[in-house]
Amino acid sequence: MSSDTFDYVIVGSGAAGSVLANRLTEDPGVTVCVLEAGPPDRNPWIHVPAGFVKTLADPAVTWQFRTEAIPMTGGRRIATTQGRTLGGGSSVNGMIYNRGQPTDLDAWAQRGNRGWGYADCLPYYKRSENRIGVAGDTRGTTEGSIPVTDMDWFHPVSEAFIKGCIAAGIPRAKDYNSGDQTGVGYYQRTIRNGRRISAAVAFLRPAMQRKNLEVRTNARASRILFEGRRAVGIRYLADRNAPPQEVRARREVILSAGTVNTARLMQVSGVGPADLLQSLGVPVVHEIRGVGSNFRDHYASRFVMRAKPGVATLNELSRGLRLGGQIARWALRRPSILATTPSHVHVFWKSFEGLDQPDLQCVFTPGSYAEGKVYILDDYPGVTAGAWQHRPESTGWVRARSTDVFEDPEINPNYLSDPMDVRIHLGGMRLIRRLLNTTELSPFLERETLPGPQAQTDDELLDFAKRNGSTTYHLIGTCRMGPDTDPSTVVNDRLLVHGMEALRIVDASVMPSMPSANTYATTLMIAEKASDFIRGKEMAAAA
Repeated sequence: MSSDTFDYVIVGSGAAGSVLANRLTEDPGVTVCVLEAGPPDRNPWIHVPAGFVKTLADPAVTWQFRTEAIPMTGGRRIATTQGRTLGGGSSVNGMIYNRGQPTDLDAWAQRGNRGWGYADCLPYYKRSENRIGVAGDTRGTTEGSIPVTDMDWFHPVSEAFIKGCIAAGIPRAKDYNSGDQTGVGYYQRTIRNGRRISAAVAFLRPAMQRKNLEVRTNARASRILFEGRRAVGIRYLADRNAPPQEVRARREVILSAGTVNTARLMQVSGVGPADLLQSLGVPVVHEIRGVGSNFRDHYASRFVMRAKPGVATLNELSRGLRLGGQIARWALRRPSILATTPSHVHVFWKSFEGLDQPDLQCVFTPGSYAEGKVYILDDYPGVTAGAWQHRPESTGWVRARSTDVFEDPEINPNYLSDPMDVRIHLGGMRLIRRLLNTTELSPFLERETLPGPQAQTDDELLDFAKRNGSTTYHLIGTCRMGPDTDPSTVVNDRLLVHGMEALRIVDASVMPSMPSANTYATTLMIAEKASDFIRGKEMAAAA
């Protein structure tokens, strides 16, 4: 068994791991080792924005996780794919940059997490972001590493959808990341010059030029090594039959493996609910009942409308000579369907009248996928719109099935198990149907194909949601942050594991509650903030 020693060992090279590797190695006197379970990010589809349709189905660069079959998903097991390559999820995600509402973070602070209010976190959002083309007190400058750009390819049906939303009383959003989320508009993306800019490209690769960083790919963490309750290293495997190897940490072991894998690694290493560990045959190093619980995800239902003959949606533009033209445009760095996000238009709005803030995120795309098929476009022109609840109350769990880290864990998000979630979800479905049937869209669209006009009552719509709803890949909460007086929490407000030494968790698993957003931007912020905790140089709160 080989053994090496560094100051810090980071498990995972996703959004958080890439940021940490970059910030910590700014100090030339510090040594860092990053362990990534997947391969280098050489797959060319990773770097083409439209390539997500290839990478999400590719087990070479993704964890092909599936949820448990539960009644509220019609007994289906839902694909819950996560990134497994340099950059992690940022190399395969939808490239949406969305911070959410300031009240998300203020609620974290109100739970007893000192320094996690919106004013405290805003400097860290700004530090990672290079907001291109727009200036503002809340936005990042050219010093940031992640480029955030505006949509540059526009479809007439998207324009008509936006006009219909405005006619329905939804205002045009000026900048949904400025602190005021309400409204409709085009998404901001982490795309520059037609290419995906992942966390690996923005943070990890520059850091890899430094002599004090070592990145090891195809290194699947199998155990946290402890001396008493102090984390001293990681055992890892290149494959199931390879001899185990170890890497040691003088200062800290940092878990940035993601909401599923971080919780699973803690459990198989002896930190988690004692009854689960005993069932796995794992000696209890320290019982923390919250490890693996408090799991949440956004659950989305999507409507599909068939477009009228002659309307060329993404379905047609991605085939034949039209696709050839789009490829040529992309090669020339001109606006193209190859350099767009999966969702084009956002709507942040309310499931019911009278709410102070939006409780829904809605998406619109001038294209549609064949029912029951993974990212295969329909053979007729179509559009898609969907909605999900900002802050679901339904919680589930992640539990290791065995100590074999090549066996997928049990993943149960318990979608729609809370009655309030059902109510808001139905409100979102009715809002989507209304926005797809505006006067402004009528020249382009022919009829609804999913769920179809036969689904009208709450029971009928809920049945469709159970049979057709899906994840948005926004997994959080399995190592929740909070005071140690709360038995459901795992880390303190410096992201150190309760009752342990030299063990820190920095990824979306620490989020105490779901942000009203995609999780990527907030995960970057968390890692920026954690790097300052580690270096002892926390930034002042925004005025």
